[in-house]
Amino acid sequence: MSKLPWLKTIISALLLLPAVVSAADRVGDFSLLDQDGYFHNMRWYNDHAAVAFLVQANDSAATEAAVSAYDTLKSKYDAQGIEFMMLNPMGRLNRGEVAAKVDEYGVKMPVLMDDARVISKLLGVEKTGEVLLFNPTSFTVGFRGPVSQAEAAIEEILAGKDVSNPVIATNGSAVTYPESVQTVSYEKDIAPVIAENCAECHREGGIAPFAMNSHAMVQGWSPMIREVLMTKRMPPAQIDAHVGDFVNDMLISDAEMQKILYWIDAGSPNDGAIDPLAQLTWPESKWAFGEPDYIIKVPPQSVPASGVLDYRYVTVPIDIEEDKWVRASQYLAGDRTVLHHTLNSIVEPGQDQRRGFLGGGNPDQANIAAYVPGGEPQMEPPNTGGLLKAGSKLNLQLHYTTNGRETVDAGEIGLWFYPDDQIPEERMSGACACIFTQNWTDIPPHAKAFEQTQSITLTREAELHSMLSHMHFRGKYMRFYADYPDGSREELLNIADYDYAWQLGYQLREPKLMPAGTVLTAVGAFDNSAQNPMNPDPDRSVPWGQQSWDEMFFGSFRWKYTDQGGGD
Repeated sequence: MSKLPWLKTIISALLLLPAVVSAADRVGDFSLLDQDGYFHNMRWYNDHAAVAFLVQANDSAATEAAVSAYDTLKSKYDAQGIEFMMLNPMGRLNRGEVAAKVDEYGVKMPVLMDDARVISKLLGVEKTGEVLLFNPTSFTVGFRGPVSQAEAAIEEILAGKDVSNPVIATNGSAVTYPESVQTVSYEKDIAPVIAENCAECHREGGIAPFAMNSHAMVQGWSPMIREVLMTKRMPPAQIDAHVGDFVNDMLISDAEMQKILYWIDAGSPNDGAIDPLAQLTWPESKWAFGEPDYIIKVPPQSVPASGVLDYRYVTVPIDIEEDKWVRASQYLAGDRTVLHHTLNSIVEPGQDQRRGFLGGGNPDQANIAAYVPGGEPQMEPPNTGGLLKAGSKLNLQLHYTTNGRETVDAGEIGLWFYPDDQIPEERMSGACACIFTQNWTDIPPHAKAFEQTQSITLTREAELHSMLSHMHFRGKYMRFYADYPDGSREELLNIADYDYAWQLGYQLREPKLMPAGTVLTAVGAFDNSAQNPMNPDPDRSVPWGQQSWDEMFFGSFRWKYTDQGGGD
């Protein structure tokens, strides 16, 4: 179905966003990715007096004329509490072209890419070559004007004063936004986006803290919705939309972002007699794929109100009378507030019950879903699965963290089997680019982006299917790469703003062919600074460890060998 009819609505939405004319109007916190795919949240810079932006466009003579003077300001003030960046307000572009242009300028600084053009509009950006000084604590623009006048404004800000001349005209190229043609409809535009992207979690009995089950509920929560959209905290587990194509990317489109923010800033009006959100119905089953063929009951685990808990190890029998080929599995935690994660391994009849939880594994053996925060049910690709032998047991490693109240976690693992007369012909394999104690480098105190890297090599041709990252509270980002035998490198996945609460396995929409000899690399960074609100102790040198206040580095890859000759 063509999206052109509502594209006009989007155009109107963008233009009707209120322009910021006064330098001191509150914009709100926001987050954007830069030309290299790194994440920038304004609140994170609140240890600075201001964040400076030079409005950049690749074809702008005004930008080019201002860059040298702007870089001189950076050299003088970046150690005094001013963070210097550029801002590109031109919509979704080829980031490589912007990066190449910045290299042409001969400067090194991030260019925040406003793909949806919403942030630029709210900031009141009107001219290229213009400089804005943004307060990352009050989220207001303290100055806008030409680079020649920015130094005086910076000096006043550093002196703790209001800028005496906060708005000065800039002779740059006009930044134009689409013209308004009509308003946005709650019934036709907003409710469908919420139903598609939000309501499954934001419903009665869902995992979200409030329900979006009516116009009144959405309107009441609209300030929070605006904030989490602008900061990219929601939808959760966002990844870089410029890298890869994933089935479960959790992203909303630029056009949808424009619609929702315009509608909220217009007062969240209701224009229809029918409320689509109130009419949504949900399946009664707690299981993703209907009632399972078999349910593994995890023995109830009592969790105290406080204290540090050792990992728990439980072995659960799987009482099936015949061998079964597993096509899907799902782990349901009894209490998600205390279960940090699980690992598991299948112990077949006659095997040593003390088997480890990590390693290449046997591709012919069933793969049963473990639990991580935000993790999803696991469905194997068509005609793919592993064998679960009768008489097997499941070893479980359970990691709990206390939350101030006593509770009991009684998890369940649902298994779905292939029909008895259907044997899947293909198998999945995988490995982890993991760092353990022997290769770990402790994270220095106050480090804001401490990188670590690990790689694995594919010895045979394979089709890559998915990737997953695991770090703890200090995890900042993880990026996945393929280094091919011909010397080229391709970025596969960019988890630009790692969220400890949402550790998804990202499934490629189309498997990607990897030649034999390809090196798969995970590059991750940790934020051990006071700017990280999740950081338990920025003064600490952080070792590898199993508890959340220590750190881990797992960059996991799943693939299918094209020759299906077994695993390494």
